[in-house]
Amino acid sequence: MQVCAAPPFAIDHAVSCDARWRPHDLLRLQRLQAFHNEPSWVREAFGRAPYAVVRRAPAADGFVAIGMRGVGRSERYGTWASSADVVSAVSPEALSRAPLAGRHALPAFAALAALQNNATGPLNAFVWGPTGSAGFELATQVPTVTASSDLDLLIRTQEKPLTRNLAIELLDYLQALAQRIGVRVDAQLDTPAGGVALAEWAAGKPRVLARHARGPQLIADPWDPASHGDDA
Repeated sequence: MQVCAAPPFAIDHAVSCDARWRPHDLLRLQRLQAFHNEPSWVREAFGRAPYAVVRRAPAADGFVAIGMRGVGRSERYGTWASSADVVSAVSPEALSRAPLAGRHALPAFAALAALQNNATGPLNAFVWGPTGSAGFELATQVPTVTASSDLDLLIRTQEKPLTRNLAIELLDYLQALAQRIGVRVDAQLDTPAGGVALAEWAAGKPRVLARHARGPQLIADPWDPASHGDDA
């Protein structure tokens, strides 16, 4: 997030993320608390689509860390919502609905459809779904994707380590699809250590960046409990 509100609680009261929701889940809210110095576009964005994405950050009991998105890439705001204001939640893997009429041909949606319709592709071995602008539009039914939008994906790998060889196979598959359709595909692995870029893990680096509730950290193995905490 480029801008973030001050937490509405004492930071030493912060705990791990509420187990009811996971990072990248989209929450429909009945109300959004206003914070001092919040960007002017936040109220308009909430009025257009009363949704927020769960982000990785500690929150005190009764709160959930969320991210608001506006129209452009520069309009991103990290804040907190009251848990009592959450009306419903949808995970990336549950976003199987079709795009709005007339928007199927947008590159991000064309690539997503190709992945969903390929029953033999390597991605089918995992639970996965769209995040970013594609996920937001599918959840809210508010036009968000543009012709230049990337397709962002979340791949669940909490239960079983992803080998480097399989990571390379997945990355090659997604890059070939991206080149064919003409869109950038960015995949993140949901690991016990937090969010790790598929491309970084496939590159064979000795340590990779894991995005964690406590902040980013460089670790050797996202699936090794000895190298990270439990509240990703």
